[in-house]
Amino acid sequence: MFPRHRLIGFCGLPGAAALGRLGIGDPRARAAEIEKVAHTYAAGREPLPVLELLAVVANATAGPDGRYRSRTPAATIRRFHQLARARRALLLLNIQPGRAAPLDEVKALRGWLVHPDVGIALDPEWEMGPGEIPGRTFGHTSGQELTAVARWLSRLVERHDLPTKPLVFHQVAPSVLHDEAALRPQPGVALIKSVDGIGSPGLKRGTWRRLVSQLPDGVHSGFKLFYEEDAKGSRLMTPKEVLALTPRPEYVMYE
Repeated sequence: MFPRHRLIGFCGLPGAAALGRLGIGDPRARAAEIEKVAHTYAAGREPLPVLELLAVVANATAGPDGRYRSRTPAATIRRFHQLARARRALLLLNIQPGRAAPLDEVKALRGWLVHPDVGIALDPEWEMGPGEIPGRTFGHTSGQELTAVARWLSRLVERHDLPTKPLVFHQVAPSVLHDEAALRPQPGVALIKSVDGIGSPGLKRGTWRRLVSQLPDGVHSGFKLFYEEDAKGSRLMTPKEVLALTPRPEYVMYE
C-alpha cells in the first residue's frame, strides 16, 4: 500500500448528508468525483480512491442493547463494497462505537474484512465510557486498545493471505488518544493517524503540528478536510497546501 499509493477519500452514510459527502446524492457520482479529486493529490504516487462508509454510528439514545450506537444494514455495506470494487477503490468501514467495545464492532464486520479491498477506520471521539453519552463529551481510546485491534486484523490478514489492510484512527484533539507511545504496528496492517481538526488553514496546520509531532515509528499520517465547517469564515485548504504539510499526508479524507 505505502509508499506506492496515496489514499484519497470521501466519508459519509446514505441519507445523512450532515455526516459527509459520501452520503450526498448518487453514490456512483460521489465515487466518480473522488477519483478526480484523487488525481490532484498524486505527487509522485498512484492515487487510490477510498469510500469511507459509516458502518457503526454513535447515537444520543441508548438503543435496545444500551450501547448508544447503531449498525449500518448489511445491504448498504454490500452496495458500497460493490461500488468500490467496480471503481477499483478501497472501502473503509468507519466505526463510531458509542459504549460498545471497538474490537467487538470490528469483529462483527469480519465477513467484510476478509475481502482484500476492505479496511477499518476508528473514530474514538465517539467512544464513550460508562455514563457518557455521544455528542455531550469527547470520547477517547488508547495506544493499547488500537494495538489490540491491529493485532486482530494482522491475524486475519495472515489467515486469509490478504494484502496489507488499512487501519485508520481519527483524532481531533490530544485528549482523544491516551498513551500513544504504546501503539505498536503489526504485520500486514497499515496504521494511519488521521488528523481531524476543523477551522482555517492556519488552525488546521496548528492542530496538525500538535498531533503528528510524536507520531510513533511505523504509523502513517492522514489529514481530514471539511467542505462546510472549514469554509465557515475561512476557506478550504488546497491540495497543494495539504501536500506541503510535514510529514506529507498519505491519506486525505473529505467530509
